[in-house]
Amino acid sequence: MIAIKQILSPVDFSAFSHHALQHAVQLARWFDSTLTVLYMYPPPFAPPPVMFGGLPGPLPHEPYPTLTVSQELVHEEVLAQLTKFAATVDTSGVQLQITAQSGTAVRGILAQAAASNSDLIVLGTHGHSGFDRWVLGSVTEKILRKASCPVLTISPPVGEAAGALQIFKRILCPVDFSNSSLKALEYAMTLAEEADADLLLMHVIEGVPDNPDWQQPLNASILEYLRLSEQNALQRLRALIPADAREWCRPHETLVAGKPYEEILRLAREQDAHLIVMGVHGRNPIDLLLFGSTTNHVVRGATCPVLTLKG
Repeated sequence: MIAIKQILSPVDFSAFSHHALQHAVQLARWFDSTLTVLYMYPPPFAPPPVMFGGLPGPLPHEPYPTLTVSQELVHEEVLAQLTKFAATVDTSGVQLQITAQSGTAVRGILAQAAASNSDLIVLGTHGHSGFDRWVLGSVTEKILRKASCPVLTISPPVGEAAGALQIFKRILCPVDFSNSSLKALEYAMTLAEEADADLLLMHVIEGVPDNPDWQQPLNASILEYLRLSEQNALQRLRALIPADAREWCRPHETLVAGKPYEEILRLAREQDAHLIVMGVHGRNPIDLLLFGSTTNHVVRGATCPVLTLKG
């Protein structure tokens, strides 16, 4: 059983983070968790003074800009706005904590997650063509890569009425047999048990040419190799689900060929998955730097929530 007692929901007052907060509230109600709503804000500084020659910059005796108002007053105003923002979501039955802190977003979110022993961080994203404040590759990317607890990224609603959120009934879990994907599978199985959900287990076979201009026919030995690879992968996939777990998680194993992120997103759309659960890992140093290119693409392109776990 998953123990999610502390959920952290960083917000930025946008409609996207409002949508993510709705999910966070529903999960907190479902797991009987304490929900902390966090807003990170920079300290208010006055415009930099003007030096000789009209060049902007601090004066010699004034190395840092001066606060326009006290930190205490700014904090009170931000906290009041955050409380008002959180009040736009029905939080009845949820233990709610509101906190605003001055500092950088990534460091502040990770520090708050550690301080409150968060079991889950719920983040909103800003669309598929590019993120605004929660820039993938900046704040969201760093949280996904550095957070010690699972992170749930919530995409903007697509054809969904306000408040019509639904607990996960179809969970898609891509598996490449790495340690991180096996850890994600354990989490997905437990979630499936909690939610009485169908578990869609998939593995993507890479390396098959997908270029339409590639006309070279595959010889018998290559075809036999591919057949055996598929057979072996399917056997390994089925062996991952214990016999007793099959009675309550209703697994469906799927084997596909192609680019992993494209096939994950395609299957998620076709099966109307309510959640994608996957491990964060990379196969080489560059991949690790990008927290795994497959994870990157899936988080960017998914229209359902994506839950990521570090391996």
